[in-house]
Amino acid sequence: MKKAILALALFGICTLPAQNAWAKSNVGLMRLGGDVGMVDPEATGSTIGFGAVADLGTISPRVRLTSQLGFWSKSESAFGTEASFRDISLGARATYQFPVSSKTFQPYLGGGLGLHFYHSEVTVGDIDLGGGFIVPGFTVDDSATKLGLDLGGGASTPLSERTNLFGEFWYTAADIDQVSLKVGLSFQLSR
Repeated sequence: MKKAILALALFGICTLPAQNAWAKSNVGLMRLGGDVGMVDPEATGSTIGFGAVADLGTISPRVRLTSQLGFWSKSESAFGTEASFRDISLGARATYQFPVSSKTFQPYLGGGLGLHFYHSEVTVGDIDLGGGFIVPGFTVDDSATKLGLDLGGGASTPLSERTNLFGEFWYTAADIDQVSLKVGLSFQLSR
């Protein structure tokens, strides 16, 4: 419940600009891109994460909307047992673009909400106790869908007229908290 209240408060702060700022909105599919980097989920080791990003334009001169599709997976095995866990997330974020004098560097901070589709699986192999007695192996799996709150930011810089390089750091408070540090490219779709 606290996460939902915090998310609504953050959304309210990001979307309360003056009415004339709303008139200057430019919402639509502006850029598409992808990212890759390190994801550190709670209670497991770090792993590689991949994602797709869509820039949905601005709702005010300094507030940009984006949507993300992310994926990471982690597997470990020991003593004939293998455990795997994955997260596929779909989210939306609003970021505040800080005013800077440089046209080649744009820092931003923001937050958003995401749905996390978790899946875990544990496989235990056959156990030979000797004397012809074998305990058969088994597999157990579970799936869950949870709401998460994203807080973070990053910076972007143009590589060419239609291509941007960006780097981001995000903390996600969800059923499994996670930290991600990613870099990516986005490509402008229209002029």
